[in-house]
Amino acid sequence: VQLQASGGGLVQAGDSLRLSCAASGRTSGGGAVGWFRQVPGKEREFVATITWISGRTYYADSVKGRFTISRDNAKNTVYLQMNNLRPEDTAIYYCAAKRGLITTLPNLRSDFGSWGQGTLVTVSS
Repeated sequence: VQLQASGGGLVQAGDSLRLSCAASGRTSGGGAVGWFRQVPGKEREFVATITWISGRTYYADSVKGRFTISRDNAKNTVYLQMNNLRPEDTAIYYCAAKRGLITTLPNLRSDFGSWGQGTLVTVSS
């Protein structure tokens, strides 16, 4: 699976932004897509994940209630709607894909086998 993340930019605190992750090369309807973010010098951290078939979601506590992950199966695209952005949300955002049957929602870097190139989100105060 190849992933292309887009939608990053420079916004002010309190603003909203929607990231997109276009997936190509999917060979089945199963699997999941997750969003992670990374600040230079820090570990890449989990943000949210969604399954392709059932649309089950899971969020990091730090974004719960502000971010919404969704998917459009017809377009093979996953979105991350980010509302009420804070300066601490500033990071490079990566999407990642896990193939196959999903029993437990993936939220670790090691759960995902394919990664996109990242898109930069900068939130000014």
